Amino acid sequence: MQLGVVGQAAGIFAVTNVDDLLLLALWFGRAPDRRAAGKVVAGQYLGFGAILAASLLGAVGAGFLPSGVVPYLGLLPILLGLRAARGAWRARRDGEGGDEDDDEDDEGDEPGGGTGLLAVAAVTLANGGDNIGVYVPVFASTDSVGLVIYAVVFLLLVGVWCAAGRFLATRPFVARAISRWGHVLLPVVLIAIGVLVLVEGGAFGLGRTGPG
Repeated sequence: MQLGVVGQAAGIFAVTNVDDLLLLALWFGRAPDRRAAGKVVAGQYLGFGAILAASLLGAVGAGFLPSGVVPYLGLLPILLGLRAARGAWRARRDGEGGDEDDDEDDEGDEPGGGTGLLAVAAVTLANGGDNIGVYVPVFASTDSVGLVIYAVVFLLLVGVWCAAGRFLATRPFVARAISRWGHVLLPVVLIAIGVLVLVEGGAFGLGRTGPG
């Protein structure tokens, strides 16, 4: 019984977090040192911890993050993607000379650089809006022991996901691609995620035009 819950938890996590692997590879590829990589891991845990907490609270009827609000979380990655795009455009305009050091500092500490702890946490939370919609009904039909198992498995798999993202980012081919195109891919991926969250959630009347 417990092994069945573990397998179900692992399967649900994998299905709902596949897109995070690309983001993690991009973030780790842009992290200049271990400190920045540590911020990516911490941000991923912080963002997913918020998703897990919201799902657990929703499952027990706390009413946290009403369903009508969740789709609008897509605005967060869109705004961060636009800021990252602006930063990439400015870096291209200014050249690769004198502002390089400043850009590296920004990448480590500010949301626009894409690898700051709060930026990673915000995008992880926004990208997990649909996760909450999946987790709440599952958690609501699970007993207290099952909830503990889900929480433990999910948190362990966040670490596995970070390791996989780091692995992808450190493969020579992937690393070269990220080095060459990461500044373009990151804002594109962030904006695409935000648009998908908005459309799939029916925010602003998008996507879902009516029943059936």
